[in-house]
Formats: sequence, structure tokens, C-alpha cells
Amino acid sequence: MQNDGVFDWGDLRYFLAVAQTGSTLAAGRMLRVSQTTAARRVAALEADLGVTLFEKRPAGYRLTPIGEALVARARGVEAAAAAVTDAAAGAARDVSGTVRVTTSEIIAATILAPMLRELHDAYPAIRIELDTSAALRDLAGGAADVAVRSVGGLSGTGVVGRRVADDMWTVYCSRDYAAQYGLPTSVEDLRGHSLVGGGGEGVWFYYLAWLRQHGLEGAVATEYDSALGLLAAVRAGLGPAVLPSIVADADPSLVCCLPMVNKAGRGIWLLTHERVRHTPRVRVVIDFLAVRLTALARAKPVAPAAPRP
Repeated sequence: MQNDGVFDWGDLRYFLAVAQTGSTLAAGRMLRVSQTTAARRVAALEADLGVTLFEKRPAGYRLTPIGEALVARARGVEAAAAAVTDAAAGAARDVSGTVRVTTSEIIAATILAPMLRELHDAYPAIRIELDTSAALRDLAGGAADVAVRSVGGLSGTGVVGRRVADDMWTVYCSRDYAAQYGLPTSVEDLRGHSLVGGGGEGVWFYYLAWLRQHGLEGAVATEYDSALGLLAAVRAGLGPAVLPSIVADADPSLVCCLPMVNKAGRGIWLLTHERVRHTPRVRVVIDFLAVRLTALARAKPVAPAAPRP
């Protein structure tokens, strides 16, 4: 049989397991796969190499002379792969230094906090300096290494990044509030509720414009000067308010009242500068957060509460 010398190195694990146990059933149990999978992977390796590795007997699988000759080499490949894995893990643990991350206070205190805990567990030698100023920091000037921000897109010389989520928002209330006062599901419903306003720079500008558009500015009974304060008020059942969906949808105590809208086409962006993007500690933080923020954005929102009878 002709072959081109190309094979799936992963199949060697199945070859060695069958060689050790003498059967595809036992090998499957060892590797926590089905017997069919173990047999198929061994057959694929034989086809790729163009040789017969086992004699299939009623009592099980027995190595052929060629199979016997290849066992030691396969074990060498397995050891080399384990060494590569260990070296990569060691290199990951050795990534160290300070990474300055800038984001909004509400994102830092809610969705980012558990992610940074996971990051610390995986890379304990990386130190995060978190800046929660509402002002956008100058990445080109070195004011921060990484930014998680709601922006319209890339701006600034040398700034690079990726859009990890749409910046969706809408009105939310707490589940307790909905149970006590009813769940408002339209703008007209909101006229019968006392709203919480504010949210500080970056939130109140859009929120207030939306209230004025629908004639709801007079329904605001309490106003907070920060987005985190606004979130705390809604959680406490003070009333409905506009909140960023990437934060509110991850909170099981909150329920969405109205359909989501996008804030002027903006998105949640993970940004850095081309000068530091390939620095190991910065690269680790960017890749780590990108995976988790993207997964969070794709997660199913919390189901609405049932309206009060």
C-alpha cells in the first residue's frame, strides 16, 4: 500500500493504548472514548502508514512485527508531546509583569471581576492595574496597555483591536420589582412607574435622549451619577432603568423589559496599541479576555419574569 508519510499524530495515543491493553474496548475505557472510536483511530493510522500494526484475534489485538518495532518510537513521540505541553505550561506560568487595563466602572465591577480572577489563577505572575475612569485613555501615548470600552470603532494612530460584542442596551428592572409592581413591557407601561435615571458620562447622555424622545423624562424619580450606582438601584428594586445588556443579561436578579437597541452603532471593543500587542503579558491578557467576553456576549439572556397577574 502506498502512503505519503502523513498521519494524525493523535492516532498514536490509540495505537499505544491498544498495544498496552490488548483490545479496543479496554483502550477506549482508558482514553474515555467508545470502542468504535478506538478501533477507527487505529485503522486510520494503519491506512495512513500503509502497514498492519495489529493482528485481530478472538482474544484481542496482537502487535505485528512492524507494530512491535513502532511501539518504542511511538512512545518517544508521546514523551516528546508531553514535554512540549509541559514546556508550554511552564512558559505560560513564567509570563509576568504588569498590564494596565482601562474600562468603565460598571464593566470592571461586574463582568470583568470574575474574568480577572480566572486570569490570576492561570497566570499568577501577571499583575493587573485596573483603571475605571470614564475618560478614554490614550493607548498610543502609553496611558494603558489594554482597553475594554464602548466605542464606535478603532481610532488613534496604531490602535488595534477587535469588537467582542454589540453595545446593546434597554430597560431592566429587578425580579422582585416585577413581582411587586408588574413587569413593564412597553413604553406606555413605563409611564406608570417611577424610573431611575443617571448613569454618569457615557450612559446618561443616551439614556436622557431616549427618555425625552418618549416623553418619559418626568417619570425619573431618582438619579445616580454613576452607572454602577444605577445598577445598584435597579438591583435593589428602586425602579426600572436603562442598563447595558452585556452587564444586565448576566445578572440573574434582573429582567429585561423592552426589546434591546444599539447605542448609535457602538460596540464593546478590546483594544491595545501595535507597539505592545505582541508583548507576551499583554498578548495573554488580550487573548484571555477576548475568549470570555465573546462567549458572554453570545450567552442566552436571562429569561423574563412572568408578569404580575
